Amino acid sequence: MISDWQAFLSNAGAVIADAQVEHFGNPQQELASAVDGDIMADLSHFGLLRVAGPDGLNFLQGQFTNDVRLVTNDHSQLSGHCSPKGRILALFRLFRRDDAYYLRMPAALLPPTLERLRKYILMSKVTLSDAGDELLRIGLSGPRAIAALSRQLDHLPNEVDEVAHGNDLTVIRVAGPHPRVEVYGPAASIRALWESMADIAQPVGAPAWALLDIHAAVPTVYPETVEAFVPQMVNLQLVDGVSFRKGCYTGQEVVARMQFLGKLKRRMYRAHVDDDGAPRRGDDLYCSHSESGQGAGKVVDAQPTPRGGYDLLVVLQVSLLDTGDLIRLRDEHGAPLQFEPMPYPFPQDEEQQQAH
Repeated sequence: MISDWQAFLSNAGAVIADAQVEHFGNPQQELASAVDGDIMADLSHFGLLRVAGPDGLNFLQGQFTNDVRLVTNDHSQLSGHCSPKGRILALFRLFRRDDAYYLRMPAALLPPTLERLRKYILMSKVTLSDAGDELLRIGLSGPRAIAALSRQLDHLPNEVDEVAHGNDLTVIRVAGPHPRVEVYGPAASIRALWESMADIAQPVGAPAWALLDIHAAVPTVYPETVEAFVPQMVNLQLVDGVSFRKGCYTGQEVVARMQFLGKLKRRMYRAHVDDDGAPRRGDDLYCSHSESGQGAGKVVDAQPTPRGGYDLLVVLQVSLLDTGDLIRLRDEHGAPLQFEPMPYPFPQDEEQQQAH
């Protein structure tokens, strides 16, 4: 986090630990505002990897799960970088600004991703760099906050993944229970935007922003879950993060085989748990009916909620939902999960809807 920006946030009341804003003095109220009100969040806990050069498109096209040709100044996408075994090493939002591509991902995953991608450059005319200090990033959510932003720009993105530019800012519409955007720009522009929102949107910490990702069922891969999932397990194909027509990329054979020849045995769900111990990313799930030698599933992310307890994204064996047995956190003594409605349909749900 840039020192001047950190000082600015601290003066505004931010409690910062490990370059992440935890809260602005009232975490419970911030969670409530995220769910029902208007908020603004610093997103410095996400890093930015910049890809520039005349071969940038072809280079990225051979690495990622999505079709990079669809990324334009007006359109972003979710995408992933997989191991040869099809396991997700990094999951990120990819967008363009000033003739370069940017990958937004958890800051802790940026150094290993940068090192790994550099190995594939070979003779390509591509430069890769950490752009975390080049562009600041904040998030805005809520109808009043988005309306206020619209008065500062000629155009705002209306559809998820749509991008707009103006006043030296790049604005990306992202999924959420309320209108929600990520905003990128130089320090002076982001600071001016933050100050203009002071009477409209409540500042919140990273947990409140992550809670909205959980409610939107948008996955994030963290260090604790690197190589834990193939893309379909975290519903990446359902949030337009995978292309099955683009051709080869690292891990593509495994991902395609699961899509066209296999049966998906695990997928991601929303859940809630009331537990004194905070669930952690990567925690195992337990069910007495789970396949021998394998856990029932794994926590993708978990955040506290204003109603108490924790909301989660979990990857779970699909068949276990039909057993009637409780799915528990960690082990047979863990708190039971209560499953929540998903914000988008699974493929069989679409088929049932069409049948009716």
